[in-house]
Amino acid sequence: MKELQAQGSPSQSPQAHLVQKIRGSLRFASSQAWAKTERLLAAEIPRHRLDPDLIDPWQIAEDSRQLFEKAAESCQGQLPPERFSTEIAPVCGQLRARYTRQDPRLLGFVSMQFHYTGQLLLQPLLPEERSLFYPYLKVMDDHLYMPLQRSYEAAAAHAGQTLSPSLAVIQELLPIVTQVAEFICGEVAQRFSNYRTESGFLTDVEVRASSIRDVEMFQVYLGLCALEGNVAAVQQELFPLCVMLYPALKVSWHLVRQMLELLDESLHFHLTPPSYDLILPYLRAIQDMFSLEVFPEEDPIWSYHPDVVRFMGAARGLLQELLSKQAS
Repeated sequence: MKELQAQGSPSQSPQAHLVQKIRGSLRFASSQAWAKTERLLAAEIPRHRLDPDLIDPWQIAEDSRQLFEKAAESCQGQLPPERFSTEIAPVCGQLRARYTRQDPRLLGFVSMQFHYTGQLLLQPLLPEERSLFYPYLKVMDDHLYMPLQRSYEAAAAHAGQTLSPSLAVIQELLPIVTQVAEFICGEVAQRFSNYRTESGFLTDVEVRASSIRDVEMFQVYLGLCALEGNVAAVQQELFPLCVMLYPALKVSWHLVRQMLELLDESLHFHLTPPSYDLILPYLRAIQDMFSLEVFPEEDPIWSYHPDVVRFMGAARGLLQELLSKQAS
């Protein structure tokens, strides 16, 4: 009887059997994920003058493993993914903060290791098992890629104000983030149907899911800028990450510019005029960071010696100009 239960007998719940399978394959999936992460990003370390001593594969793998263990426990205990999101948010927030303090670009290694481990864990599962576990992975993927905990804390700082325009923006923006991202990714995939990234075509399921998450990420950072009243989060985290990751993943700056242009159109349509006017200076500053002047179509310097400082003066000047116009 014990042997039958160990193999996944009817006495086991589907969640318990699923967690048993996940834990059994986690170590191998983690090692394979790091091999893929290293293959993609090893050349970026000297190119971006990133201190290699800061990259600890064992610690990154251990941090990732602990997150998967928490997800497995929550899945086995049938904790709803919404509740799990609330519980895991501060854990992921602390993890992001720890790596960001050393060098924000380390987040690229952490999030990529987690993402690929999750993909490898899902592959051998039955469709019904994937549907059980995927929501927990999605929650953690979002919290690692996006500054959600930092946004929650920034929003809490506005909560005491009777009428906070920045908080109103977030209340309008967050419910439509996924809807806007899905529309933009569908539009970009249609315009560039033959474009192939490192992981496949824009219409491929995995590429589309990652693209939607990235557009959601840009919107969360945009909302965070509105809450904090500056573009520091983008300057310190998002921009350096994109500069390191997108070329390695074969995502062109032209695609990024198209995405930001469609984001402007979508937010103009979905947000109320006061909220759109408030968020526009930050969106313009982000567009300027990824502009043709910063990333010319044919400029080999970005293939060999990218320098984050290059964009900052123009971005800061544009933001100050737009904010001054808004105040007048």
